[in-house]
Parts: sequence; structure tokens; C-alpha cells
Amino acid sequence: MLSERTEVQVRPGVEDDLEALTVLYNHFVRETAITFDTAIFTPEERRPWLLSHPEDGPHRLMVAREPDTQRILGYATSSPFRTKPAYATSVETTVYVAPDAGRRGIGTLLYTTLFEALSGEDLHRAYAGIALPNEASARLHEGFGFRHVGTYREVGRKFGRYWDVAWYEKPL
Repeated sequence: MLSERTEVQVRPGVEDDLEALTVLYNHFVRETAITFDTAIFTPEERRPWLLSHPEDGPHRLMVAREPDTQRILGYATSSPFRTKPAYATSVETTVYVAPDAGRRGIGTLLYTTLFEALSGEDLHRAYAGIALPNEASARLHEGFGFRHVGTYREVGRKFGRYWDVAWYEKPL
């Protein structure tokens, strides 16, 4: 797939991506409150996460990479919203873009590809939690038809402070 600003390939994530995906995610663990994980992961610790996102079905992992270098620029996932069976038609979605690859349309490209892949699945709603403040993520989600449905106040503690999380939902 091509974005208007840069050529980027988007495809399902595979085992060979595990190390690069782990490095990317660990950046956000160490440096931001975007994720509430507080300890970095080894690739082996992240393997179950990778394997929980097959190429088909409602729980997907889409990876964006540069064609010439094969460097991973970001990824998007749809994951179970909750574990109880009645939640099976709901997914939680997320996007992570490499810090030096922002503002190139990669998040938009990833979500476009992810939602196209999910269009044939038996899904009713997608949800996204956004640690605040994060205007770029809110704009991305709103651009895909998500709407703000509520905010959990001071729900996570990281870097010695409490963070709010805004929740968004999108009909599928």
C-alpha cells in the first residue's frame, strides 16, 4: 500500500517481526504514558502477544514497514476487549508509530488496512483507550469514526503521577 506522503508496505505481522516490534513497544514503555506497562519486555516475553494475532479472524496485527530498508515504522492491532464470552464481538484497537515516523500518515494507513481486514468479521464495536493528553491519537480515532464515550480519571499511575484515559468507540 502507498500513502500520499511516503511509500510504506502494510502487511500482517509475522514471527520475524517480533524483535523489531518489541524494540518499538519498549520505547513507549520506557518513555511515555501511552501504554501503562512499566517494565520493558524481551522478545520471548512478547511472543504470546504476537501469536494471539493471527493473519485472519477478529484479532489482527498489521505492520507498516519501509520497502527498501524493511524497517518497521509502526503497527496496529485489534485485540479482545474483555475475556468474557459476551464480549466476543467487541475489540480493542491500538496503533503505535515509531517516534521518528510520525506525521507521515502511517497511523492512518495502518488503521485503514486494519479496518478493511476486519470488515468481514463478526464484530459489532471497536474500542480504544487513549492516555491523556494525546491530541494526535484523539484526532486519528475521531477521523475513523470513533466517538468519545467517557474518561476514566486518574486510572493509571506511571512516572510518579496519575493519568486519565479517554475511551472511544466505533460501530463496525
